[in-house]
Amino acid sequence: MDTVDETTSFFDTAPLLKDGSGGGPRRVVCVTSGGTTVPLEQRCVRYIDNFSSGHRGATSTEYTPTSFKYFLKSGYSVIFLYRRGTCQPYCRSLPEDPLLECFRVTDDDSCIQVQVHESHSEAVKTAISKHHAVGAISLSLVQSCVSYICLKVSFHDRLFQEILRLIATSMKMLGPSGMFYLAAAVSDFYVPWESMAVHKIQSASGPLDMRLAQVPKMLSVLRKVWAPTAFCVSFKLETDKEILLEKADAALKRYKMNAVVANELSSRKEVVILVTNSGKVSVYRDNKDSDVESPLIKLLVDKHSAHMNTTKLPFS
Repeated sequence: MDTVDETTSFFDTAPLLKDGSGGGPRRVVCVTSGGTTVPLEQRCVRYIDNFSSGHRGATSTEYTPTSFKYFLKSGYSVIFLYRRGTCQPYCRSLPEDPLLECFRVTDDDSCIQVQVHESHSEAVKTAISKHHAVGAISLSLVQSCVSYICLKVSFHDRLFQEILRLIATSMKMLGPSGMFYLAAAVSDFYVPWESMAVHKIQSASGPLDMRLAQVPKMLSVLRKVWAPTAFCVSFKLETDKEILLEKADAALKRYKMNAVVANELSSRKEVVILVTNSGKVSVYRDNKDSDVESPLIKLLVDKHSAHMNTTKLPFS
């Protein structure tokens, strides 16, 4: 028997590893956030972009000392997959002013000090304090069973789908303890590689005609193959509220989602509608100091708990 066969036999005959934490299976959520781009050239200069600030995904991830309950606060380990340049957890309170306008420099000959400008000090303090709070929690991983992994990529649609596939197949062994919170705005159309211009498209040639192909729907594959027993939440954003619930219902049935979050562009920060097989629930922000994500996450955590209680663990 050669080395490869011996190694394979060693693992094949060993009993399956079991969770020895004593606290039951750990809940893990993969949060996707931000928009995706569609390159128009192989050596990309121009691209088609999707609207998404990443605010929803970033907010939903946070651990805060307040009563607001997001994923980290609810005891989840979080894989945060987001597009470079979009909102990150704990950064949503930061000012939108250019970075250099947020600081001032004092020089007294002995040393140079960089300080946050008074007008931005509270916002910066809040963001840094919350960020360090979750860092301290992650360091005590064994005791708290909370961790936070942040994956920053330059999102184009093909790259996003490939990274999500790697994450999903890795989470497959978690079974119903895994959750996918798919808040990223994924492109519906793309330019196939073989029909792409290699170099920058030249404007001197006049008007541009381009035929886009439909992006394969990854939700079905995620649900059926990559992580079939995970709790899957997708999002549906529309500008026409007349078709919003119809599209959300269709996504729920076609892709076998556990839940679809329906939101209309102009009111997305005030109210969303959670669509499940058991009905539709409107979720509102509680007051002007809160956000809609906190009650939404609370509702999803409850539904995930019910899913875990009624779905068998893999390999059981």
